[in-house]
Amino acid sequence: MENLSLVEVETIARRAHDGQVDKNGHPYSEHLAAVAHGVAERGGSEEQIAAGWLHDAIEDEVLTREWLASAALSEDTKAIVDALTKRPGEPVEEYTARILATPGALLVKRADLAHNSSPARLATLDAPTAERLAAKYRRMRELLGLVGVDGD
Repeated sequence: MENLSLVEVETIARRAHDGQVDKNGHPYSEHLAAVAHGVAERGGSEEQIAAGWLHDAIEDEVLTREWLASAALSEDTKAIVDALTKRPGEPVEEYTARILATPGALLVKRADLAHNSSPARLATLDAPTAERLAAKYRRMRELLGLVGVDGD
């Protein structure tokens, strides 16, 4: 079975997240596109770009683990998406350790964090939310060894 093309992965991700909005009230697919683009800008592979499109699909419950397991995706893409899927109640230290242990996952998470913590995005939020998220993303960068990377 041939793997899905990036265009097909993008279509699946956009459809799966259709109607979902981010904390700024923008269509969630804008975040997915920014992450996929950020992965490509950072020299990511097609497998990593595909994971960028799908990185929140399982966690957000718009696609299932069963779908991921049977999807026409490379094992690398599946492993990255799985690594980036935070489990309910999971300590952030376990989550970041899994990302660091999964080849290719750190680059995708780096693109995700860069978009999530961009000053332009945080500036559109109320101050308490922006401060809470900035601290959360800072902690994640520390645990992943990304302090000083991508403007942090």
